[in-house]
Amino acid sequence: MERFSIKEAWLGVTLGDLTQSGAQAIVNAANPQLAGGGGVDGAIHQAAGPELLQACREIIQDIGELPAGEAVITPGFNLSAEWVIHTVGPIYRDGAQGERETLLRAYRNCLKTARDNGVATVDFPAISCGVYGYPLEEGAAVAAAALVEGLEMAWVREARLVLFKQRTFDVFLQAVKNRLEAGL
Repeated sequence: MERFSIKEAWLGVTLGDLTQSGAQAIVNAANPQLAGGGGVDGAIHQAAGPELLQACREIIQDIGELPAGEAVITPGFNLSAEWVIHTVGPIYRDGAQGERETLLRAYRNCLKTARDNGVATVDFPAISCGVYGYPLEEGAAVAAAALVEGLEMAWVREARLVLFKQRTFDVFLQAVKNRLEAGL
């Protein structure tokens, strides 16, 4: 794992399995119905157990569906993480449909949800960079910008990008380094 100091906080980038996270909360790259699915979403639902789907259904009964860029929190149930913060990233079309702003909002709202619920450590996947088609380099740059901003604002004590594939790890690590060098 690579770790970077941001004011009084830490930003980490690691290769691993998000469902095995030791953070207080993990972020689920969810669909608008919070219904589970493939990729990170499916892995989190499988590891957390059926109670997670029930908690998500109760949220959806109240709100209809979760809009892209927004975030909600549920218990982690069978996960080692106490909480799951669910967010819906944008489906990438051509980069001119507000995708960047929506992805920034998704990362920011996850950090704010963590802060508002007393969560100090939160682990993130590469939101929207899988089946939603967000270009890896662009998605990594957005994640780095949003996480550095949130850590500078002290929304959480530590945020980590927990990435499943080596290429994703390499791209996100470089994006974090680029963002930190640009900020100096």
